Amino acid sequence: MDRRMWPAIGGMLVAIAITTTMDATGYTMFSALPLFPLAALFWLLQRFSRRDVGLVWGELHHYGWALAYPILVLGCIAGIALLAGAIDTKGANWRMAFINMGMMSTVGTVAVLLTEEGFFRGWLWASLERAGRSKLQVLIWSTLAFTAWHISAISLDTGFDVPLDEIPIYLVNATLIGGVFGILRMMSGSVLVPSLCHAVWNAIDYPLFGFGEQAGALGVEATHIYGPEVGVLGVAVNLVFVAYIWRKYATKVD
Repeated sequence: MDRRMWPAIGGMLVAIAITTTMDATGYTMFSALPLFPLAALFWLLQRFSRRDVGLVWGELHHYGWALAYPILVLGCIAGIALLAGAIDTKGANWRMAFINMGMMSTVGTVAVLLTEEGFFRGWLWASLERAGRSKLQVLIWSTLAFTAWHISAISLDTGFDVPLDEIPIYLVNATLIGGVFGILRMMSGSVLVPSLCHAVWNAIDYPLFGFGEQAGALGVEATHIYGPEVGVLGVAVNLVFVAYIWRKYATKVD
């Protein structure tokens, strides 16, 4: 293997090992936090510039796409679930749902910037580019690393875990969702853009659809069908968006 890939692969394995250990020992709520010091340490060791790791402003229309993705995809899934009679809002606490949505879309943007996005679309992205990988290879490697990092959270007893038969669907969705974040990074050259997208996705998805086996405000119980992250409908709608944005924008990036 190309020696230039060793820092990226080594850093990725360290991050996965730490997170898996924390997920296995009851510290899932904090398992993303080590990504911040790891990314900062690796950034310093490899002497990247702010631009290398994407700490620059993207163009305004990039932020438009960052908002459009979660709104369109999650809105589409919610609409189909409503038409199919899969929504039951009788027990919904809408006040708490909206509070969570507001907090997760604002504070959450900074949180994911400092953790998941800062690591995968920030440091790892820069490390892969320095290793001489093509833009497509950087996108694929960083997306697969992002997916692998999530395995322990949904497969171990963490509170976020899902039934065994939903794990493969989740991993496909995580890959597609991570792929969108990566395409946004590639389009804009900024890690801030996917950070906004990631935070807004979480802010709409979890309060409305829930996580693991816990239902959200929409009361959707057939998550294996309608779950944006664990359902087959999520795979279909996410795939359509990935294909569209890749065809329209990513292939135009020099």
